[in-house]
Amino acid sequence: MSLGEHLVELRKRLLISAIAIVVAMVAGWFLSDWVWDMLRQPIEIIAAERGRNAQINYDDVTGAFDLKLKISMFIAVFLASPVWLYQIWAFLSPGLSGKEKRWGVAFLGSALPLFLFGAYVGWSIIPNIVRVLTSFGSDEDALFLSARGYLDFSTKLLLAVGVGFVIPVFIVLLNFVGILSAKAIFKGWRIAILCIILFAAITTPAADVMSMFLLAGPMIVLYFLAGGIAWVHDKRLAKRRAAEFAEYDLDSDAPSPEATA
Repeated sequence: MSLGEHLVELRKRLLISAIAIVVAMVAGWFLSDWVWDMLRQPIEIIAAERGRNAQINYDDVTGAFDLKLKISMFIAVFLASPVWLYQIWAFLSPGLSGKEKRWGVAFLGSALPLFLFGAYVGWSIIPNIVRVLTSFGSDEDALFLSARGYLDFSTKLLLAVGVGFVIPVFIVLLNFVGILSAKAIFKGWRIAILCIILFAAITTPAADVMSMFLLAGPMIVLYFLAGGIAWVHDKRLAKRRAAEFAEYDLDSDAPSPEATA
């Protein structure tokens, strides 16, 4: 394909992705109230348990509409993820070999569930994080939170944790393409655990140790699971190479037709 044909193909894939997101926004619009009720539950719990004046405020007249639109867009990106991920794959796949296509399908098939699982873990630790962060203020003080700021905090946390859970898939992919061996993965386990704990500590507040371990635990398990998959792949690859070398040695030791004559 020429450069112009590539650009036309890219425009087609982007258009399909945009249409899918817009259609998903319709469903997201109806789900936005439920999602917002779930996100602001920690504030309601603080108000009920501590008898504290805690509530979410809108800064301007259009604040409520803008918030509903943002939540709808956020939901639409999740709902339409199979479509736009496939469009990315459909644009890249013609330039890949058969083996690379299989790796790509496996990558997409595992990355999406792990991202959603990571977002769910982030969703489950948000109440603890909000409770800890707001506990530094006195119960006699009113807690007025900006709706826009609270939504940005929640969505960024969900995205960060979701991306963090996809990293083991990249580790496996690097192993399959021959860049990273299983030996190197297991050899660097101390550094990996330290990086995971630092990531969990940055994502969660320092005072909330429980949320940090709730986030770091599954990521450590996924790291060693990725190492196990890489170890199995390396063993199979070593056996295949040994068989190929043995077959080559047998062929090289066979007498030539001239020698037998």
